Amino acid sequence: MQPAQKISSQRSPTTGLLFGLIITLAAVLAYASYITVQLSGLRRLQSDIIDRNRKDSLQLLRIQNDLNSIALAMRDMLDAAEPYPLTAWAAQFDRIHADLDAALKLEEKFADANRTPEQRHYLDQSLAQFWDAVNRMFALASASKDAEAREQIRLTLQPRQQALSTAVSRLLVENNEGEEQAAARIAHIYDSVQRQLYLFLAATLIAIVLTSLYLIRSNRQIFARLAELSEQRSDLAQKLISTQESTLRHISRELHDEFGQVLTAIGAMLGRAGNQAPEGSPLRADLQEVREIAQSTLNNIRSLSQALHPVLLEEAGLESTLDWYIPTVERQTGIRLQYEKSGQPFPVDTGAGVHLFRIIQEALNNVSRHAGATEAWIRLKFLPYALELEVEDHGKGFVSPNTPNGDTPRGIGLVGMRERAELIGGTLEISRPAQGGTLVRVKIPQDKLQTHAA
Repeated sequence: MQPAQKISSQRSPTTGLLFGLIITLAAVLAYASYITVQLSGLRRLQSDIIDRNRKDSLQLLRIQNDLNSIALAMRDMLDAAEPYPLTAWAAQFDRIHADLDAALKLEEKFADANRTPEQRHYLDQSLAQFWDAVNRMFALASASKDAEAREQIRLTLQPRQQALSTAVSRLLVENNEGEEQAAARIAHIYDSVQRQLYLFLAATLIAIVLTSLYLIRSNRQIFARLAELSEQRSDLAQKLISTQESTLRHISRELHDEFGQVLTAIGAMLGRAGNQAPEGSPLRADLQEVREIAQSTLNNIRSLSQALHPVLLEEAGLESTLDWYIPTVERQTGIRLQYEKSGQPFPVDTGAGVHLFRIIQEALNNVSRHAGATEAWIRLKFLPYALELEVEDHGKGFVSPNTPNGDTPRGIGLVGMRERAELIGGTLEISRPAQGGTLVRVKIPQDKLQTHAA
């Protein structure tokens, strides 16, 4: 009872494995959520900040290019050697004005999140004042006041253009700084994600190792318990078989000694009584009939005693016992038995011989009861290093449509045959011959047969 209580008190590893699986799945989900958040931040930085910042920088460069074109035009307008009048530059200024307005609208859309209201107001006001001054300059030029118009360019337009160019350059610098900061944040996110990935992989590997170690430990405990149970089962089977043989030996001797002697004495007394009765009298005939019944009962008891525990095994060995037993089974069952012997015979220990005899006995009982065969073959092979015994029939066999997966059924008789084979260090194989039916083959090493104790 104590091993059973020990086995039942040990916990199954299923709970621990399920707990480990839940923790692993939770860690995977948490890490997936973390990665999703980080990737969303990266996407926002790249699309909402860096891409818009670059588009804004392109428009600022466009504005700066227009301001540079205005600066070059004003320099040429101040050149006294220029053959064109100042009013001839009005068309170029109108084109630049239109391009600046388009660039400012696009820049305002892209820089909406990065530009402060003060910066936007300053840029718009400076441009408005610059174009007002340009209009006044062209108005003076149209009134043939070129000297005053050029003075307006030197004193008002050129300083305002330089101020606007400086403001645009400052905005470009801010955009570049913003891109550098965004790039630094992206690099930081990538480093963080990479670091978290390494930590997650390390944690996953640790979890796998711990789970594997726990599983290995649990499997070792389970296999140790199975080995212990197998050993206990083998010991129990050996004790049961030994008890069975002891009981059968005792019953066999009681039948042979007690009942056999009683029936022998009864037969002798009936014989003497019959001799004293008158010849031809009914009493003499009745006594003779009773004597024949007693003799028949005595013969049946002797046959039963031999079947329970053949004394011939102890006196003449396995080979002679089979020579007597097989014809007896053939007479009793009506099955034609083909008995074949091959090889050089060697002595078989009595204890091992009992087990082999029981295996043949059970195999022939199965042929008689279940196979439905009319013929069977028994082969006793003395091999150089082993003894092989076969019982073959071409009857129904063990495999049938009612047997799940075609497995061989495990009856108590087959289990007993296998246990007996293992007790003497042999192996038992049950297979289906090509002609159908069943083939039972038991093979025992020669050294096990000669050293096995009864």
